[in-house]
Amino acid sequence: MFDFLQGYDVLGAFWTTVKLTVYSALGSLILGTLLAAMRVSPVPLMRGFGTAYVNIVRNIPLTVIIVFSSLGLADIFGVTMGAPDNFDLQGFRLAVLSLVGYTAAFVCEALRSGINTVPVGQAEAARAIGLSFSQTLRLIVLPQAFRSVIVPLANVLIALTKNTTVAAAIGVAEAATLMKTMIEAEAQTVPIAAVFAFGFVVLTLPTGLILGWLGKRLAVKR
Repeated sequence: MFDFLQGYDVLGAFWTTVKLTVYSALGSLILGTLLAAMRVSPVPLMRGFGTAYVNIVRNIPLTVIIVFSSLGLADIFGVTMGAPDNFDLQGFRLAVLSLVGYTAAFVCEALRSGINTVPVGQAEAARAIGLSFSQTLRLIVLPQAFRSVIVPLANVLIALTKNTTVAAAIGVAEAATLMKTMIEAEAQTVPIAAVFAFGFVVLTLPTGLILGWLGKRLAVKR
């Protein structure tokens, strides 16, 4: 029944998808946290930069960003991401860079909504005892904000997992790239699509269930 899978590294393609997701998730969490800090910063220049970044990036299609990374950064500006002779590795790293830059905008907005749930009085009390803005954010505000936005961040992570398929636009050998190759070579369009759809369900469904459970367990009681 699944003879059409012979000769294709389906597990390897999904492993590439997993690596894209993990690396991009870590990078976007770090960048998104920095952007969220900028958006609530008392410094107007930092607030303006954070707001401009989020509003611009969220309104650009991910495909455009990834293609620009390949054609613009790599071909025009010569950005090789440390792999000048390895085009597969270069494409993978450019895809991660694009996914991080894109997803960080959504992580930022999710975190900012969590920051807004923290009572203003707590921040004022922290400043009253001599804590700086960065200390207040790091020690008091962000820990509570992260606990309150686990479920929204889970939704961002699930969307990121599915967005990795856009990396096929620059030839990264992930699941969507292999599916396209198999459909072109095999007369089994529906079974192939079903296999890859099932693979993405396996990747995303446990993520939503586990992080949803954590969100309920760790929610800040108001």
